[in-house]
Amino acid sequence: MTKHRAGTREEWLAARTELLAREKELTRRSDELAHQRQELPWVRLDKEYAFDTNEGSASLAHLFRGRSQLLVYHFMFGPDYTAGCPACSAIADGFNGFAIHLANHDVMLWAVSHAPLEKLQAYKQRMGWSFPWASSNDSDFNFDFNVSLTEEQQRSGPEYNFREQPPQPPAEAPTAGPFAAWAATTGTDWPTYTRERPGMSAFALEDGIVYHTYSTYARGLDALWGMYQWLDRAPRGRNERRAEGDPLNFFRRHDEYDGD
Repeated sequence: MTKHRAGTREEWLAARTELLAREKELTRRSDELAHQRQELPWVRLDKEYAFDTNEGSASLAHLFRGRSQLLVYHFMFGPDYTAGCPACSAIADGFNGFAIHLANHDVMLWAVSHAPLEKLQAYKQRMGWSFPWASSNDSDFNFDFNVSLTEEQQRSGPEYNFREQPPQPPAEAPTAGPFAAWAATTGTDWPTYTRERPGMSAFALEDGIVYHTYSTYARGLDALWGMYQWLDRAPRGRNERRAEGDPLNFFRRHDEYDGD
């Protein structure tokens, strides 16, 4: 017998109809928020950024590849990582398939990471991805968009998700347990791992000028994570409750699961 509340079909239909009304309200509210995002003022970017790509060095304007809109996923892969962040990898599994659809809708989607290009290329080949991926290793791009930190910023308290974060002294970082184990999946320790942060940023190109239009971080990325959208509709949801000492997350990179 299930431990979850059970009921008749009529009881389910009544509850589902009530939920449907709330879902529709959420959809309308989501549409309103999308419009508000599009109404944000655009910030002109005069600073030059250089990226390493498969085709050579490129400016931010070159990443548009003839489109007027650019979406950048700030993929956590630092210079000292040996593999990309598993969470970013799970997100990238989702957008890998629809990047081509965006490109044919006047929107280029790129991943950008702080690691050298050769590391990104090797990991991309391992994962079987096809989306474009650039390295910002030789520019301030990651730092200016608050997704990479210096050790000094980490010790003093960085800015992330539009607010100041508490200091993270390396001496107080976990050396065992789920957080240390999670960092180890990227070949790093916790302080090194957390000097990279996830996020996404949007840009527009108009009359040869690049504008920053939007950024989101942390749980603002949930809506872009295809796996979570499906799990939120599964009977037990994300099922992420865990005891102390349990692994940090239930998922791994897609080539690390056992069996099928």
